[in-house]
Amino acid sequence: MRDAKLHGTGEASNDELPDGPILDPETIPLATSPEAPPLELPRVIAIANQKGGVGKTTTAVNLGAAMAEGGFRILVVDLDPQGNATTGLGLNPRDVGGSVYDVIMNDTSIEDCVEPTTLKNLFIAPATIDLAGAEIELVPAMSRELKMRRAVDAVRDQYDIIFIDCPPSLGLLTVNGLAAADDVIVPIQCEYYALEGLGQLMRNLALVQSNLNPSLDVRGIVLTMYDARTKLADQVEAEVREYFGSKVYRTVVPRTVRLSEAPSFGQPIIVFDSTSRGAQAYRALAKEVSRGASRRAR
Repeated sequence: MRDAKLHGTGEASNDELPDGPILDPETIPLATSPEAPPLELPRVIAIANQKGGVGKTTTAVNLGAAMAEGGFRILVVDLDPQGNATTGLGLNPRDVGGSVYDVIMNDTSIEDCVEPTTLKNLFIAPATIDLAGAEIELVPAMSRELKMRRAVDAVRDQYDIIFIDCPPSLGLLTVNGLAAADDVIVPIQCEYYALEGLGQLMRNLALVQSNLNPSLDVRGIVLTMYDARTKLADQVEAEVREYFGSKVYRTVVPRTVRLSEAPSFGQPIIVFDSTSRGAQAYRALAKEVSRGASRRAR
């Protein structure tokens, strides 16, 4: 990729955009592919991008909440040692009885650590700081990449959709999440640096597909933190849509203060501020993701 012209803030200037295309097709192995088929339930969807701060947890929490509001039974699996999805849904990691660490390292059933949230139909498998040690502890383990798959498969039929919030890395925890998933949703921040690791992410998805999970596919790409005041956001959106085509969701999640505030209150945006632009965006995204799916009889 070409270097951005930088200022003292360390970010590409709104007025001085990178010369030429931002995306270099030669560095990204995923060519434009057809739109994902209608959603078949039950489904396991990983929210993944090794770049931090692009809206993975925000998307996992708020997309899950919006789909739960629509009547789907949703489980969010917090696979990030930072535990932001856990606290963002109102749980204190210090108060939980069991966590995803126990699921991965001690073969505990996911159901033994699942906690309800304040929103009907929305459940969370919480993460604690213990999960940070799992990356090292998994190294000598047998079938280390498939721990999460076995755990998720055991409860797959109890939920319509299981969202796995992957950590911002390409380590064993993320590989576990991708190996367990049917699909991946990739959040991309509408800024230059958010695109720099996209090629590596796609190559790693291809490696997981060829070695661990042949059915894994990119269900969609969601553009996040869109700031309509900047030319760069428009350029990023245009190039991502040109390259990935129908894989990119029509809904664009805006950068808003209310979306940033909601996690500190332990609430998804549709509860914290139901009429905000962020809530409207995630409701619209939920409709796109759930296209063709209907709630299962229970």
